[in-house]
Amino acid sequence: MNMHQFDSVWDAIEDTPKNAEMMKVRSGLMMALQKYIARQGLSQAEAAKHFGVTPPRIAELINGQVNAFDVDALIAMAATAGLHCDIQIREAA
Repeated sequence: MNMHQFDSVWDAIEDTPKNAEMMKVRSGLMMALQKYIARQGLSQAEAAKHFGVTPPRIAELINGQVNAFDVDALIAMAATAGLHCDIQIREAA
């Protein structure tokens, strides 16, 4: 059996390299925001007020519903949290 190695789960499950890269960026931002909310000890209602979104939106974030968010929304939330986003660009392997 030929086993293919993937750099990320997104590389394995997404149908195009473009989609895989978008999912990697979104999931990374979401994980950072989840950690921020946990570190601050915010309830979903408190986090929603802090970020200017609805509690169901925070539930989507906490539950890792990556397809529910675009990169712009996640970067805006990260900036509100006082998080700085760095993007590394490198040639694909």
